[in-house]
Amino acid sequence: MSGIGHNSGLSVEPGHSWRKHVWTKARRDLLPVLPIEVVRLRVKRAAELGLPYKTYAGIRASNGHDLIGFLFSSNALRVLRDGQALPADRADRLDRLVNTARHALAHRPVTPTHLAALPAIDRAFAAPRFTDSWSVMRRDLNAITAELRQPGDRFVLVGDTDFEREWVAAARLAGYVSAEAFFT
Repeated sequence: MSGIGHNSGLSVEPGHSWRKHVWTKARRDLLPVLPIEVVRLRVKRAAELGLPYKTYAGIRASNGHDLIGFLFSSNALRVLRDGQALPADRADRLDRLVNTARHALAHRPVTPTHLAALPAIDRAFAAPRFTDSWSVMRRDLNAITAELRQPGDRFVLVGDTDFEREWVAAARLAGYVSAEAFFT
């Protein structure tokens, strides 16, 4: 395909290989070089959070902060009504988290009181409703992180639906991990 502004994929200008070398070196020099002890600490922290190092490093690189915990939707926890216990695989996975906050967001008809009573959950809050506008969703999620006295970018959302994925942008959370990826 050719047209205005298209270079046909080839550079015929003199000095192309030199410019390519200089740009490659400049890009390599921009990448951070971390001391081995820092890398070891980050690998350990990823293990405490129960995340693969690559996922943890990507989230940390995108916001520049360490993670302090998770927000789990009741869908991701597989708790769909009050009185229902946390499935054993979910409870085991949450119990293995170290130095990590484990908060839950309850979709109706599940109540925050029920989720907060589960042994593996630190605190629980009402999840945004499907009918909420973007601004209401943002306001409610920001109120949750304000109550936790932490910025949203210190939490990763573990969710199970595309609707829940929108919460990450609304509350400026650190990232999203699907329930399937987190619990398997």
